[in-house]
Formats: sequence, structure tokens, C-alpha cells
Amino acid sequence: MGQWCGALLERWTFGMIYERLNIVSSVIDLLIFIFVPLMAYAVGSYWTKVQEQKRIREQMTNLANNTLEMSTADFFKMRRKSFGGRGNPQYANQFNFSGVYILHNKTKDLYYVGQARQVLTRVNNHFTGKGNGDVYADYKHGDEWTIRLIALENSGFKTLNELERHIINTSDSVRNGYNKTRGNS
Repeated sequence: MGQWCGALLERWTFGMIYERLNIVSSVIDLLIFIFVPLMAYAVGSYWTKVQEQKRIREQMTNLANNTLEMSTADFFKMRRKSFGGRGNPQYANQFNFSGVYILHNKTKDLYYVGQARQVLTRVNNHFTGKGNGDVYADYKHGDEWTIRLIALENSGFKTLNELERHIINTSDSVRNGYNKTRGNS
């Protein structure tokens, strides 16, 4: 073993060993230079995604508890948000719930109240031409709208019909709005 090491050291000079160590050091520096920013980017992206998901969950909770009023632009932005790329379902769809929605035409100060088992989908329908025609026409005409939602759960009402009738009466949306009836029976 000693002869082999001695023979190796005879062929390798100190300069050659130093040069090899410099190459190894440069490779390690390069890997660190590439790896650290990639890890920072990955962690940052993940953190951003987690924070965005948290923000949407909070928005949905506040909407469901009728503590948040949202513009149509913000509603559509929230609805479109998907994590995981194209083809994955929108994140907000996980929070679709049974309840009542209150659409307020701020331009004309008129209300429309409705109910649905999947409130997010139903509200979306009104602003994409698959719901109340008058609401859609005023939206397409450029009127400014806000959206409020109330979940049936924890509302104090037993049925969607009761909750809807109460909100229609409270907002007077038959006389001063788009509703044609005082709610379902």
C-alpha cells in the first residue's frame, strides 16, 4: 500500500493536486450557485401557492358568512384560480355550498336574490347569460355589481326557501329589484 501511494505521489505534483481541488471546488460552487436559487424559487412558489389558497378559503368563508361583498371582477378572478395547472379544477369549486346569493346592481341600486345548492355555480350562471336575463343584460351593459352570499348552514334557517324569502323581504327585491316573486314555496 505504501509503494502505491508513493508511486502516485511521485507522478502527481502539488500543483496538479491543487488544480484538481480547484476544479472540485468550482463544481461545488457552481452546484451551490444553481441549487440555492432553485430551492429558493421552489419554496417561494410553494409558499405563494399556500398563501393564495388560504386567501381564497378566507374569501369563501367570509362570503358564506355574509361578511364580504365582492365585485364581479373579483368573483371571476377567484373562480378561475386553479392550482396545479391547466385541466385541474378551480380551487374555489371545493367550497361550493348551499345558500342564498344577493346580487346588487350598484349602478341602479337594484337587488336580485336567489338560492342554490351550489351557490358559486349559480352566481356564475347569472353573469354568463344562463340565469336571470335582466341581470345579465344590465351586467353586459356595464352596470357595476357586487355579490354577497349566505350559507344555509349556521344561518338560523331550516330550508333554503325560508332563507331566500327572508332575504327577498329584507332587501325588498320584488318591488325594488329583479325578483318577480317573494321566493319559492
